[in-house]
Formats: sequence, structure tokens, C-alpha cells
Amino acid sequence: MQEPEEKKIALELLDTEQAYVNRLHLLDQVFYKELMKEAKTGKMVPEEVVKMIFSNISSIYQFHAEFFLPELQKRMEDWNRNPRIGDVIQKLAPFLKMYGEYVKNFDKAVELITAWSEKSPPFQELIADIQKRKVCANLTLQHHMLEPVQRIPRYELLLKDYVRKLPPQSPDRGDAEKALEMIFMVAKHSNAAIAEMERLQNLWVVYQRLGLEDDIVDPSNELIKEGPIQKISTRNNSTSEKYLFLFNNMLLYCVPKVIQVGAEFQVHLRMDVEGMKVRELKDTEFPHTFLVSGKQRTLELQAR
Repeated sequence: MQEPEEKKIALELLDTEQAYVNRLHLLDQVFYKELMKEAKTGKMVPEEVVKMIFSNISSIYQFHAEFFLPELQKRMEDWNRNPRIGDVIQKLAPFLKMYGEYVKNFDKAVELITAWSEKSPPFQELIADIQKRKVCANLTLQHHMLEPVQRIPRYELLLKDYVRKLPPQSPDRGDAEKALEMIFMVAKHSNAAIAEMERLQNLWVVYQRLGLEDDIVDPSNELIKEGPIQKISTRNNSTSEKYLFLFNNMLLYCVPKVIQVGAEFQVHLRMDVEGMKVRELKDTEFPHTFLVSGKQRTLELQAR
């Protein structure tokens, strides 16, 4: 008898979960544990750095090793009597929000490994020593650390396939569809967390370039566009180099600093977007010019 398609996918889920738990064991119980043990001696790397590299990998490992994998194994052993996995995955889905923290921290973790490998030869040697072991299969620590980042998309693909292959009258259809929806929401949550982190990082860089002026630094602001611009002086028919930052709520009219100590720009004028008008000008002498008028003042500008 040929195995039904949905059972093959459920078995693939179990196989990949077993391999995944082994990978998590390597990250948490080998790399993290051994680096932490050395960090406690105080000679190689600060404990805080090791914690920052591995983020919440211990919680992720425990959840998969002690809960999800055993639940899945039990279910697959009992498949002939109770052919379903949708309810088990529904129990798993809310806990996958834990991944938001790990995924958000991933780039920083990789940067820390690189920086400390250069700074501390013993740190680099210990990682190289663990990587030589058979269990590492000739792969780097960074490669192993990528696995949790890719796990949720993997669940989503397998479950989509599972739902597609289920017979219409399958007792698992309702649960499996609901589980897929939940996994999809978690994946979205994880991506949104990364996007939000990137937005805040970019915003912080802009604030540093502006000299961290108190009334400008606000995490809810959104940078829409920035770039160089020419300011037209109608008095003497000349232009001067300026720089604009357009946020969702304000336009910052800046002057590039000649000596860039600290800030790159000096804010000359802050205009509220509310009530602002932009009008194109037809000027033969200065093409691509436009007028920006707001509550604060009016500027005549020329784009490239």
C-alpha cells in the first residue's frame, strides 16, 4: 500500500524537526555552553557578549526538544488511529513568537562574532575547535545560527503542502487550515519586527547626522526622502547647496557642515508638513525649480 501524500509530508515535518532539534542542541548545549564557561573565567570574552550573540536560543531549544518534538513523535506513532497534526501545530504556533527576538538580533549576533574573533584569538580558537567536530559537519557557527531564522518559513511551506494534499473530507482539514493561518501570522509578526528594527536603526543614523537635536529625535517619525538641493536666492540670482530631510510630519532644511565633527548637517529651518504647499515653477534660467511654502516660511528650491 502506498502511503497517503499527507502522511509523507507529516513524516517529513517530523524528520526535519528531529534534525532541527539536533541543530538547536549544538547551538545551545555546545557552542553557547562552552563559550559561556570560558567567558566566566574572564580571559576570553565578556559574558554579556556571549549572551547577546545567542539571544534567547535556550528557550527556543527547550520548547522544541521538550514539547513540540515529543508531541509530534507521539502523533506520528498513532497516525493510523488518529491521522492529524493540525491541532499539535496550533499549540505550537503562539510560542513561535519567541523567534521575533532571535531573528531581530541575528545581524547583530553575526557582527559580534566577527568583531570578537578579531579582538580575541582565544575566542576565535574555541569556535574553530568546536567547528572541527564531527557534529558541526564542516559548517560555521554563523551557518548553524541561520537555521532558526529559516525555520518558520519552512513550517509554512510544509503546512501549505500538507493542506493542499489533504482529502476534502479529512478530519484534520479544519485544524490544519487554522494552524496554517496562525503560522502565517507568526511569520508576518517576525518580518514586521525586523522591518521595525531596521526603521529605528535608520532613523537613529539620520538623527546622529543631524546632531541629535532634542526636538527632532522622536522614534515615531518616519523618514520619507532625503537629498541635496539648491537654494535659489532671487536677490543676487545665485544658488547655494542645501540638504533636505522629509519626514512624515516635518521638512528639515539643512546646511552641510564644512567641518564634520559630530553632526554632518546643521538644521536651518524646520517646516511642518501640515498646511505645506508645493508648487512647480516654470523658470527658464533655473530649470526643475519649485516653491515650498509652509507656516514658517517659503523656500525657492532647485532639484538636480
